[in-house]
Formats: sequence, structure tokens, C-alpha cells
Amino acid sequence: MAKVERSEEEITARHNEKMKKKQAAREKIMAKKTVEKGIIAVHTGKGKGKTTAALGMVCRTLGHGKKVGLVQFVKGAMQTGEMKVFEAFAGQIDIEILGQGFTWDTQDREADIAAARKAWEAAKRMISDPSYALVLCDELNIVLRYDYLPVEEVVDFLETKPEMTHVIITGRNAKEELIEIADLVTEMTEIKHPFRAGVKAQACIEY
Repeated sequence: MAKVERSEEEITARHNEKMKKKQAAREKIMAKKTVEKGIIAVHTGKGKGKTTAALGMVCRTLGHGKKVGLVQFVKGAMQTGEMKVFEAFAGQIDIEILGQGFTWDTQDREADIAAARKAWEAAKRMISDPSYALVLCDELNIVLRYDYLPVEEVVDFLETKPEMTHVIITGRNAKEELIEIADLVTEMTEIKHPFRAGVKAQACIEY
């Protein structure tokens, strides 16, 4: 059967008609989305980008002129490019770097538990304060994975957060209990990573 050749005008007309139908369908869907609320977002998985994506949401919130809280549970006082950028928003973002570093570096479970508890208390204070539009609990999943904090305590608290406060939680191996109450869960899947080929962590990419 011979292929029917269409003119550019016909192709354009068909495309425009298809897009009009998509637009109408989209508008119908969006008309039903009327709820506005603070969400609980979980970024997990083995792939790179969990904290990076969360920091993008932090930047977005700052761009809207709203207040942000950031608590780092694990990574410690490492100087990163993001922290240098956030210096320009000193009156708009509160940062608590309370981690002691990765658990394989500290090798001190009691110190890790104490640091996790201190970080969680800071996070709770920020989340409870409705002046914060968004609070990032960076690597909270890690301390929950190692049972440095009871997941039940974290879940119970998050279920009572202010209605419009957004909370983002990052880290591998998110607990099922946390996934269950979250509104948004994203799993980063690793397909390829330069570290596997001997490339070390570098400024601009990892920090």
C-alpha cells in the first residue's frame, strides 16, 4: 500500500488539532485539582540527586520570598556550593548542620544517636513554626535506617504538622511507614555513576 504524503500545512493542522484535544483534556483534569496543602515529600533510592532535588525546592521557596528551614542529619559541616549561595538569603533561611559525618567515619553509635536526636529536635522546632513554608530534613532516612530515631515518633509528629508546611525528607532506604504517610515519593534509580569508573566526588557535581 502506497504511503500517503502529507503537506506541511496538513501536518501542522493535524498537530494543532491534537494539541487542542490534549489541552482540553488537561484543563478538565486541572479543574478538579482544588486542594492546597503542605506536602510531605520523600526522596529515596540508590541513585544520585536526592538532596540536590530537595535543594532545588529550597531555592524555589526562597525565590517566592518564603522562609525555609534546613536540617542536615548526617553530612556534617562540609562546605558546599549550595551553602555559599544560601548566604545571600541569610535572613530567609535557617540552617542547622548537626550531623557528625557518615556513620562509617564516626564509628560511634552513641554519638550518632545523640546527634540525630539533636537534629530531630531542631527539625521539630522548625516544622512546628508556621512561619517556615518548607523544612528540609536532609538524610533523615539514614538515621531512621540505623534506628537512631524511632520511626514511629517521626511519623506521629509529621502527622500533626501545620497544615500548610511542606516537609522534604531525603536519604536511601526510606522506611515503609514514612512512605505510607508521604504525599510525594520519588525513588532515584542509579543507571550509571562516575564513581564506579574511579572518578572522585567533585565540586559542582557532588558539592
